Amino acid sequence: MADTSNDAPGTKPPKPTKEISMELRLLLAFILMGVVLFLTPYFYKSSIPPQQARKTTPPAQSTKTAEPPKSEAQAAVPPAAGRVTAEAEQSYTVETDVYRITFTNRGAVVRSWLLKKHLSHAGKPLELVNTAAKTPGPFAFHFPDRKPGADLNQALYRAEQSADGLGIAFEYADGNVVARKSFKFHKNSYLSQIQSQVSDNGKPIVQQLAWRGGFGDLAVPNPAAAEQTVHFDLGSGKLIKNTAKSAKDGPVTASGQFSFAGLEDTYFAAVFLPETSSGIQITTFSDSAPTVLDQKEQPFAGAAVGEGGTNRFALFVGPKDLDLLRSVHPRLEQLVDFGWFAFLAKPLFLIVNWANDHIVHNYGWAIILVTIALNFALFPLKISSMKSMKKMQALQPQIAAINEKYRNVSLRDPRKQQQNQEVMELYKKHGVNPAGGCVPMLLQIPFFIAFYKVFTVSVEMRGANWLWVTDLSQPESLPIHLLPILMIASQFIMQKMTPTSGADPSQQRMMMLMPLVFGFMFYNLSSGLVLYYLTSNLVGIAQQWFFNKTAVAAQVAQSVQPKKKSNRK
Repeated sequence: MADTSNDAPGTKPPKPTKEISMELRLLLAFILMGVVLFLTPYFYKSSIPPQQARKTTPPAQSTKTAEPPKSEAQAAVPPAAGRVTAEAEQSYTVETDVYRITFTNRGAVVRSWLLKKHLSHAGKPLELVNTAAKTPGPFAFHFPDRKPGADLNQALYRAEQSADGLGIAFEYADGNVVARKSFKFHKNSYLSQIQSQVSDNGKPIVQQLAWRGGFGDLAVPNPAAAEQTVHFDLGSGKLIKNTAKSAKDGPVTASGQFSFAGLEDTYFAAVFLPETSSGIQITTFSDSAPTVLDQKEQPFAGAAVGEGGTNRFALFVGPKDLDLLRSVHPRLEQLVDFGWFAFLAKPLFLIVNWANDHIVHNYGWAIILVTIALNFALFPLKISSMKSMKKMQALQPQIAAINEKYRNVSLRDPRKQQQNQEVMELYKKHGVNPAGGCVPMLLQIPFFIAFYKVFTVSVEMRGANWLWVTDLSQPESLPIHLLPILMIASQFIMQKMTPTSGADPSQQRMMMLMPLVFGFMFYNLSSGLVLYYLTSNLVGIAQQWFFNKTAVAAQVAQSVQPKKKSNRK
């Protein structure tokens, strides 16, 4: 069941063992396939071969202002005299250019938080609140030390909206307990201000504002796994993240000088930015809850953030767009985690983003354009690999003769070492690198992983379409995914065109399986990633055809042929 109590948080449990990241899994898969390609010729001895949606970034206001302007709704509320409450539950709506937020005066919490400029997979404004959760709504009170004498998350508050409709203030008092919350929004900004205060018999009570039970895009596969609490610790200079698993034995609390603290999923964030330097506290919860799309309960990470008896925060709720985050606060940019390939992934994203904004105005075509440019930039290195493969193909009759010479030699026979030495000397004599054929794939690995991260964390790719693809960050929505099938076909064609180091039938059958293995790997990956690899294959086919038609290829093959003995009389 969801933890809806206000019990004091426990101590930090030991850090859970980290699982292998998807980037590392992909890297290991490529390495294993490279090993297969490299070692195959040594297991199959060859015989003599025959001849042969423009992105828009809404402006955001700086968080460095010491105090937000006070509207009618935010003006200081005089001390409560006796009881201040509402007679019945009522909803209130605040609408800006980027939000449509529904509040309720029961608990003074949010019931719905819609992002107008980011759509759900159903094509409607994206709902950030998990409306199926049984936890109190976003911005409910959490009391880490002691509770007041009233249940403030069920109380009926008196509400007052500002004249411009962009602010709302809530107040409740029962003669002893006094609670106030106020929210101030801006017409075209993802940044707002929030204040809260609680006292009991005139004494301030330490309180936090919580968002629990789920946050962000709940339509993605396994949404609970994509959600975590975050805070940037100024002391260590690090962004610290906690999943629901870290709080499975009870709430976990961290305190210190934090630039921001809150919640995030893959593409969106809700974080509090303190307006003072007095230090803040964040509590991480594990809340089991269903979603409107899946009735099975999942453990969602929840966060509660506070400064003390009175909270004053700037509040960012919106997309993890690099330009937008940077304009709000420089530290927020770190919410976009490009992983340990960030040195390559981030520049790639910036280049693709620039191509989309300034040239083609479509992320699919931008990916194709950047991929073509990358492949031509790497073409000089590929030429070296093509020459090496051509030489290995031309050397096969000589290698086959060496193998025939030692045909009946067992692996344990000392002469087997002599056989291998003769082959290596032949390679060395003609400047052939036996692993040269793996170079194109090795060149692909870092760019493949970098593009994988780009499509995984870039909100700009979310919902970006190209031809029949509706979302480049997700697998194709068609019953049969066309891009992976086209990629498999292109892989077969490129394999047929590439010079081979042998013609053993068993070896050839094994190599023909490789495109199918790649297709299986890619079938349920993001469409943008498959589009990148398909484009790389098509460019590779064109480059290999060009090389095979040049005089250089014939000269390379001729250079390793044994010289014919002249017959002098």
